[in-house]
Amino acid sequence: MKSNGNNATPKSEHAAARKYHVLVVDDHPLFRKGVVQLLTDEPDLEVRGEASNSQQALGELRRQKFDLAVIDVGLDGSANGIELTKSIKAEKPELPVLVLSMHDETMFAERALRAGARGYVMKREALDNFISAVRTVLRGEIFLSENMSKRMVLAHLHGGGDAASPVDRLTDRELEILQLLGKGRELRDIAQELHISVKTVEAHRAHIKEKLDFKNAREVARFAVTWVNQQV
Repeated sequence: MKSNGNNATPKSEHAAARKYHVLVVDDHPLFRKGVVQLLTDEPDLEVRGEASNSQQALGELRRQKFDLAVIDVGLDGSANGIELTKSIKAEKPELPVLVLSMHDETMFAERALRAGARGYVMKREALDNFISAVRTVLRGEIFLSENMSKRMVLAHLHGGGDAASPVDRLTDRELEILQLLGKGRELRDIAQELHISVKTVEAHRAHIKEKLDFKNAREVARFAVTWVNQQV
């Protein structure tokens, strides 16, 4: 919900009035440090916590108060950025979340918003776009690129049309497993990483096979590798 008046926009000149406390969650230490530095360079933004996985992030959120959480969508471990966003909104529904990702927005942006995020920005975007995204979300607005905003409007007006990717049919968990398969993970490793049974992983893989109209698990694996490589 947008606000009006001078207090609505968290600009640098308002730094004396207040500081916005940010939690940064990314499992790549160097990139996380870069994000932290970008935020620290802004006089009205202060990074109060860092985390490399969902458990650390939730721990930080339970220990102190934040105005914004910036989360990488591709976290390793039992919960990726989408699942972490859902957990955050369940515990802290008032906390805005900005999802930051190396993956194309056409695949993950709408999933992030459905999970409760207020914005989605790709890591390869210009640095000033990232700060703009942070400020937009802090104002209580939604941040998406212009192209993604148009795509989502058209999809809702026309039901998605033929442009929708077949992968869009997958649930968030199925998409997560597709990613792990594409990274060469064995079923047992996936089960251990996600804290689920091997049978559950097999069931999800079967659903992926059916939804994407593949004949067998080998075709699923080949597609997963190709798809993951295209996201880099």
